[in-house]
Amino acid sequence: MTKKIGFIGLGIMGKPMALNLLKAGHTLTVNDLNQDTVQLLMEAGAKAARSAREVAENSDIIITMLPASKHVQAVVLGDNGILAGAKEGAIIIDMSSITPAASIKLAEEAAKSGVGFLDAPVSGGEPKAIDGTLSIMVGGKEDVFEAAKSVLFDMGSAVTLVGDSGCGVTAKLANQIIVNLNIAAMSEALVLAAKAGIDIEKMYQAIRGGLAGSTVLDAKVPLILERNFAPGGTIAINMKDITNVMDTAHEIGVPLPLSSHLLEIFHALKVDGKLMDDHGGIVQYYEKLANVEVRGSNQ
Repeated sequence: MTKKIGFIGLGIMGKPMALNLLKAGHTLTVNDLNQDTVQLLMEAGAKAARSAREVAENSDIIITMLPASKHVQAVVLGDNGILAGAKEGAIIIDMSSITPAASIKLAEEAAKSGVGFLDAPVSGGEPKAIDGTLSIMVGGKEDVFEAAKSVLFDMGSAVTLVGDSGCGVTAKLANQIIVNLNIAAMSEALVLAAKAGIDIEKMYQAIRGGLAGSTVLDAKVPLILERNFAPGGTIAINMKDITNVMDTAHEIGVPLPLSSHLLEIFHALKVDGKLMDDHGGIVQYYEKLANVEVRGSNQ
């Protein structure tokens, strides 16, 4: 069933997600600071709105895909924001990766206006955003989830209600620990192998079918061997996520020694000018330490 959807935030992930909603036949109203991207969506069939309030006035479901908690809070709660224009019974789906505390507060504020709220962050990066096979972890009320579920399946192939408000973003924090520490462990192994002088591509083929094999390994090793660090998920975004991980962990009393070290690696990469590289670029931190570069045989 087609719906009137608003989409705010048309970045690396948001743009292909919005395009998939258009392909599914929904009426789409969009808003973003990047007018070139807005124009691209308009050419694909979307309408443009000048503000978050105007998006909400024209939509039954309003999706946000923004960089951090402060951006989502401003867009939802601002004087010209979503709640200023949303109709009673509308649903906000925040698909950003923000803190659980911020998500819970936004859900409470939305409820005061009779508006449903789901936190629904995603995993899979730009490739899965493009082909519509994202993994989407959702927090919120079950009736709100049921009303919005079909729209989420137009952007993802795995959609799971994890629990009440804040549970979706908590699941995403756990996801980000696993993904980024996996990349870091993989980077250590690749740099060790490169320094030892073995054929990295053959090593990769040898280990990928065993217990060390993973989605991360298959997604990142080929790009590293090509020295391709074009972002599917930037170091900047993942550093923000791991910062949220550590803030949340400290708040609830969970020591995370590996994640805390990873955050320092991200800060080192920031100083080195790598902030807008893909998070597969973590390997560059280890390469600098060992004075070696991981490359494929034809690079």
